[in-house]
Amino acid sequence: MPATAMKSKSVLVVDDSVLIVERLVEMLKEVESVKQLFTAENYHEAVGVLSQRKPDLVLLDIHMPGKNGIDLLRFISSEYPETKVLMISNQVSEHYQRLCKQEGAIGFIDKSKDFDQIPQLVEEL
Repeated sequence: MPATAMKSKSVLVVDDSVLIVERLVEMLKEVESVKQLFTAENYHEAVGVLSQRKPDLVLLDIHMPGKNGIDLLRFISSEYPETKVLMISNQVSEHYQRLCKQEGAIGFIDKSKDFDQIPQLVEEL
């Protein structure tokens, strides 16, 4: 697809690990279609970014302090149905994958195995 036809997108990364967030931001800066990048460490920060910025895509961890990523996924699916959510987690059991897809996630990435594939997946969305 020619670069001019590529849809530019905004991405919100939600994870309580500063190292994961920093690594994802560095990786996503290299993705040509990503024009805006936002971060949040927890549910409440993410809700604020969602209401102000309305990102096209959210990369979302499951485990965070307070309300978790599944709670946030439900909120996004309800309030921002046009926003795509890609779960990124070390919790990769069938139960979590099935639950997240039922709640509206478009995919599920295993941080421990598939982390380096995230930029390509984001580009393809």
